[in-house]
Amino acid sequence: MTEDQVKLVQETFAKVAPISEQAAIMFYDRLFEVAPAVKAMFPPDMTEQRKKLMATLAVVVNGLSNLPSVLPAASALAKRHVGYGARPEHYPVVGGALLWTLEKGLGEAWTPDVAAAWTTAYGTLSGYMISEAYGGAQAAE
Repeated sequence: MTEDQVKLVQETFAKVAPISEQAAIMFYDRLFEVAPAVKAMFPPDMTEQRKKLMATLAVVVNGLSNLPSVLPAASALAKRHVGYGARPEHYPVVGGALLWTLEKGLGEAWTPDVAAAWTTAYGTLSGYMISEAYGGAQAAE
């Protein structure tokens, strides 16, 4: 990621943070709409899960300026997700739901440059997580 992309991701996430609860609801609603089979991996009461999602996103977004600082946590998270039933093919679906949520939440602030920055950020992190959890052969292209 370029410094400009990191800055765009961090600036736009700061705009979403005040509506984090609604953003998390939108994200999971979208995820379960496009991939209903994954809903079984989640608890019936999603309150804590939504908080964890937004807290994790905040740590990752804030750590983008120093990516090596977040990689150990990303690796641990990826390995935990294997135990929940997550598979490599889920990562692009989750990414799509995340980008959709950001687009809806940011409205006019969702520009082509912002979309590219978030796509790069998610692609970088998800590729690393897939590699850590499943080995390099499964990494997203």
